[in-house]
Amino acid sequence: MKKLISILFLCIMAVGQSWAKDVVVKSPDTKVNVSIGVKDGAVVYGVSYDGQQLLEGCRAAMQIDGMKAVKAIGVTKHNKVKQTIKSDFYRQASFVEEYNEAVMNLGGGLSVTFRVYNDGVAYRFATSLKKELITRDEIAEFNFAQDGDSWLSYSTNAKNEFAMAFQNIYTAKNLSQQVDSLAFLPVTIDCGNAKVTITESDLEAYPGMFVRPEKGTTSLKGVFAPYPKATDKYPWRQQVYVTEPEDFIACTAGKRTFPWRVMAITTSDTQLPENNLVYALASPSRIGDSSWIKPGKVAWDWWNDWGLKGVPFKAGINFDTYKYYIDFAAKSGLQYIILDEGWYESKKGDIMNPIDEIRLPELVAYGKSKGIDIVLWAVFNVLDEKLEEACKTYSEIGIKGFKVDFMDRDDQTAVEMAYRIAEVCAQHHLFLDYHGFYKPTGFNRTYPNIVNVESVFGMEEVKWNNDKKDMPLYDVTFPFIRMMCGPVDYTPGAMRNATRADYQPIYYNPMSMGTRCHQLATYIVHDTPFTMLCDSPTNYKGEEALVAFIASLPDVPEETRCLQGEIGKYIVTARRKGGNWYVGGLTNWTERDVTIKTDFLTKGASYTAVIYKDGVNANKNAEDYAVETLSVDANSTLTLHLAEGGGFAIKITKK
Repeated sequence: MKKLISILFLCIMAVGQSWAKDVVVKSPDTKVNVSIGVKDGAVVYGVSYDGQQLLEGCRAAMQIDGMKAVKAIGVTKHNKVKQTIKSDFYRQASFVEEYNEAVMNLGGGLSVTFRVYNDGVAYRFATSLKKELITRDEIAEFNFAQDGDSWLSYSTNAKNEFAMAFQNIYTAKNLSQQVDSLAFLPVTIDCGNAKVTITESDLEAYPGMFVRPEKGTTSLKGVFAPYPKATDKYPWRQQVYVTEPEDFIACTAGKRTFPWRVMAITTSDTQLPENNLVYALASPSRIGDSSWIKPGKVAWDWWNDWGLKGVPFKAGINFDTYKYYIDFAAKSGLQYIILDEGWYESKKGDIMNPIDEIRLPELVAYGKSKGIDIVLWAVFNVLDEKLEEACKTYSEIGIKGFKVDFMDRDDQTAVEMAYRIAEVCAQHHLFLDYHGFYKPTGFNRTYPNIVNVESVFGMEEVKWNNDKKDMPLYDVTFPFIRMMCGPVDYTPGAMRNATRADYQPIYYNPMSMGTRCHQLATYIVHDTPFTMLCDSPTNYKGEEALVAFIASLPDVPEETRCLQGEIGKYIVTARRKGGNWYVGGLTNWTERDVTIKTDFLTKGASYTAVIYKDGVNANKNAEDYAVETLSVDANSTLTLHLAEGGGFAIKITKK
């Protein structure tokens, strides 16, 4: 049988249009090896790293009405790509993408593409047909060669696993011991010499992927939400939910590409938050000029329940309260305030009628007089139903964006809604913060006006955390896993801080788990171009220096490095903006010492380091912290003690 060998030494071996041997694609550094063949009507592949098998016998197939099962595979194209990707509002200003690729014809208008990077593997199907496609299901298997530690976040809705806010802590145990339940992406599995993180990219006009463990095995199976057949609305917020599913997962155009199935490969935990595969695999920007998008920090009302004190007016959803938030934002060097739920009547679901008490046009004008802009909250479908009218009306009066909430699903129609809202908002120069929403799938590259995404077990959870889920443990877990695929709207900034013994869930006067400096460090550790100060403006009184420190931190860095860390234990992240560096560290409930070498600084230059760190009594009073100022250079070493649930934040400026 004739072999086709790339004269460019692409490390790709292929054979004619049908054959008995596998196609083999290797990464540019040759450490990642993917073997691809056909068996029982499906593409079957395996992945190894540095000679060790990670995944084996993984089936991948599309079950499309009228399409025959795959019988043979033929390589039609193979490429070697190395390019620089400019990344707006991302953890890096730009990065280099390099991969080897094989495009394979499967017959009947179906093809599959495999890309192999030094730090991962991705594949996607494509169809080239004239008629509309009904996709009954997709087979996506991930069969791991050996058992190992795994981190999965499960659905929180036992009655309808597809309907939930994509917010849960991680269940950490051997993969074979994970329960047979639906888990949302991303998930991470330790394979011995490397970790594999499964997620997806370029999800468009198609349902998102979940995975379900097969108990007692080392396999995960892809699962997809059915296409909605019938929907209804909850009376409280007029939120749409699915009442009856179809017996298929997607109805799409016949000529299209499907989402990338991503397997990121990392050999150290510090590589996880730096992996760029999801962003790199997404479709490039569709909005043209993005200079109008202004990330920033925002004074937020909902978490603190409009909880002002010592003011001469009744705090609530009214003009005087928001005027006070604007004044606080202006004095503190912030850029925005949010009007969260209540500025329009949620039960009516009429986004075009703000309540009289907030005097919205007057409030917007007052904000602009102080240099503060306003972002409005809305339910996804409520905004979508009046999308063009709402975008035109509110952009014209000076609103800068929407915080959109309560999608709580990722079937095809939900995904289409998210793209539709992003497109129309971009046309009217409105940016978006997506809440109650599935994980990022690279849409922040395609629509850079999507500046932040929730899909994280964030600060709101401490208001009702009656079973006292372990937030400091989660805080040093999700940055390695969930944050790989995009930014997180965790909403930090609590000024009531509690030790493990003192914490209580309180709705109206909430507190955080862990120290004051643990909260402060999140502003550096998290990828978050648009981030909240969640507490009441009056709770920041007396802490003006700390608030000024938060305000001075860059919203969008030019460079990000994870200096140290281990999933579930601790993390240290450094970010650069211009010639200055910002370093943040978090720990779980185990206090520890962290030593940082500042060799990332420019050699020969002198710097001033302002350090916020846990106080000597932080294990007893979590609000205790200390501030220290030092001279440092590229040869310096900093040793910091982190209290239980502690943290630190450092601003290093060039002299």
